[in-house]
Formats: sequence, C-alpha cells, structure tokens
Amino acid sequence: MTSTPPLVPLALLLLGLLDATFSGFRAYAGRDARIRKHRATARAALRGLALGAVLLLAPALTAAGLLLTASDRSRTYHTLTSGGLGYLLPLTAYATAVLLSLAAYFLLPFRASTLAMVIGLGPLTLLRPLAVAVACLGAFLGGGWPALLVGAIAGAAVLGVEPAVHRRWYRHVL
Repeated sequence: MTSTPPLVPLALLLLGLLDATFSGFRAYAGRDARIRKHRATARAALRGLALGAVLLLAPALTAAGLLLTASDRSRTYHTLTSGGLGYLLPLTAYATAVLLSLAAYFLLPFRASTLAMVIGLGPLTLLRPLAVAVACLGAFLGGGWPALLVGAIAGAAVLGVEPAVHRRWYRHVL
C-alpha cells in the first residue's frame, strides 16, 4: 500500500455525504406549506445524510474488495486513487456551481435570490445525473475499469438517496 494520506477518498466521501444531505432536503422540499419548518427540513436533511452514509458503503466495500483481491495492491490503490481524482474533478466543479448559487440565494435581495434559484439551483439539480456521468467518465479515464466500477456504484448510491428518502418518508402528501 502507499503511505500517502487518503485525501481523494476522503474528499469523495465528504462530497457524497454533503450531496446526500441536500438530497434529503430536496425530497422534502415543497411538501409542507408551513412557514416555520426548520425542524422538518433539518430532519429531512439528516435522513438524507443517514441514508447516504449507508448507501456509500457500497462503493467503499467495492473498492476494499478490489484491493483485497488484487495481486498488486499498491498498483490497484494507485489506479483507484487516480480514478477517484478523475471522478472528483467534475464533481468539484459541479459542487462549486451549486455552492455559488446557494450563496447567491442566501445573500442577495429577494428578487435576485429568486433569480439565482431559478437559473442556478433548478437547472443544476436537473444536471446532477449528467455531472455523475461525466465523473464516471473521469474515473474511467483516470483509472480504467476498476475505477469506473467503483465510480458507477458511488454514482448510483448518491443518485438513489433522494428517491429513497422520498419513498420512505414523503410519499404521501402531508
């Protein structure tokens, strides 16, 4: 194995957990007409985080399985790390755009923040699957088939959080 700290896997985990938290929030958003719903939105975000943490075990276990069964673990670790970096770069660009839109939403006056929501967060939410697909391509280009396998499982995990939270807790109108 290598002695370098696992910065790429840690960054991917943190990004995945952040995405899962937002997915939990999105699963709940628009379901409740109350004005004061801070507890409910926090609960929805925590549900997304918890489910995301469980679902993200799948790519972690896949990567561990690939490492444990590899004849050259150091080479496999390097391959997975390179693929992880290729996966991380497009997602970092996407996350930066989302965070800039969120900052605009929270910091600008009402009309400008509404515009930030409509032209920023709305389309970016719809582009999430495309961002994951580009990340999978980056994983493949960076690390080949093993990295693509782990990346595709991770992509399915993060894209599965919102529908799973919605189905489990918010299917019925409140």
